[in-house]
Amino acid sequence: MNTHPYLRAYMAGIVVPTLVLLLALTGFVIARFVYQVPMPIERVIVFPMALVPNLFGLWNMLYLWLRPHRHLPIGLHGALLSFVLAPCGFALANALGFVTLGSRGILCVEQYVIPYQYVAFVFAIGLIVYYLAWKYLVGFFNQLLGIA
Repeated sequence: MNTHPYLRAYMAGIVVPTLVLLLALTGFVIARFVYQVPMPIERVIVFPMALVPNLFGLWNMLYLWLRPHRHLPIGLHGALLSFVLAPCGFALANALGFVTLGSRGILCVEQYVIPYQYVAFVFAIGLIVYYLAWKYLVGFFNQLLGIA
């Protein structure tokens, strides 16, 4: 099954974030419309729904292309994606007025201040989650589609 390996890599890459984003969207909708949480869902969910699955697919294609040249473990390769997504997500959220930088931390929705040490902690947790997701889930789908 050596036909279209990059297409198969793209498809294997988009499975995990697509399923996770469906769960996240369900949580946002329940929080917004059932519990009346004043969170602008439309402004928050657009970036992840549009960009993250496509970047996962493209990142997996890059992994497949790089494999003969330079072999990185797939988990480490996936964790590196956080260094692309985090700045892009922050830049978009800042441009939309959802977050701004302050002297004590990041100001979200002009109400909540998240201290920088919490931001660093969450980013580190995100690196671990991405590492594990890529190692076990995306790696599994790559094997399933015969491109591992």
